[in-house]
Amino acid sequence: MISKPVILDVDPGHDDAVALMMACGTLELDLLAVTTVAGNVSLEKTTHNALRVLSLIDRTNIPVATGAARPLRREPYTAEYIHGESGLDGPVELPPPTFEPDERGAVTLIADTLRESVESVTLIPLGPLTNIAIFLREHPDLKNRIAHISLMGGSMGLGNTTPAAEFNIYVDPEAAREVFESGVPITMCGLDVTHAAGAGPKERERLRSIGETGPIVAGFLDFFAATYEKVFGFDAPPLHDPVAVAAVLDPTVLTTRRMRVDVECEGALTRGETVCDFHGVTGKPPNADVGIGLDRERFFEILYDALGGL
Repeated sequence: MISKPVILDVDPGHDDAVALMMACGTLELDLLAVTTVAGNVSLEKTTHNALRVLSLIDRTNIPVATGAARPLRREPYTAEYIHGESGLDGPVELPPPTFEPDERGAVTLIADTLRESVESVTLIPLGPLTNIAIFLREHPDLKNRIAHISLMGGSMGLGNTTPAAEFNIYVDPEAAREVFESGVPITMCGLDVTHAAGAGPKERERLRSIGETGPIVAGFLDFFAATYEKVFGFDAPPLHDPVAVAAVLDPTVLTTRRMRVDVECEGALTRGETVCDFHGVTGKPPNADVGIGLDRERFFEILYDALGGL
């Protein structure tokens, strides 16, 4: 089996933690590196959480490097109201990490990994796009080493942080604009498809039966469900970030439409909105394959199989 080489850029966060486990549990992906960014919680906490998750599943051979502690131009904005003070609050306290971050930092680690890989590498950013934008600025010569970007972020419709904007894009819209305008092939896994990946009581019960990690994931999602019910009024927390991993594992899990995506940075009411030109009315060239439908059954099959592989 030929594994696809990938780098995950994360801000754990419960759904990031599940996405990390998912990427490590399948032979179809070769996780070359993990980079962290401030997002759901501070950079210090997102890095600590990434190290804890990889230590838990005995993947300490994967280098983890710290990235941007704040957006390109804006003040940090975090989501403890969803993920708790630690970013991974819940009934299960993960043990401390057993290894340290790579000293090179996120941008250098991405650059070195792309240079050293025999094949072009897929980037899977699951938080604000700050690290990816900085990498593209500093290493334009390596852009052609990126096979594809499968990102979790944005929405064709309603937001989850403001009426118009999804969290990852809202936090650093300038970075998102640079990434969407980079010319790199992009799949956008926005709220339109990730909300279809809600892990309700039935799915969480299935997770509890999967090895040693399944109950831990179910515990994460029990906490996630409680906060989602409090904030949004439903108890099936969307597995946002794992959708972007699943889309690399099996592109058929998503129905996509090729279209132009522009990111609003200036609007007082629309900061971070991903303006998706569904009907091509602007005449601008398309720059992303935007997820418009999710095969929910197939998505959960992928998730269960990957967690069972840990």
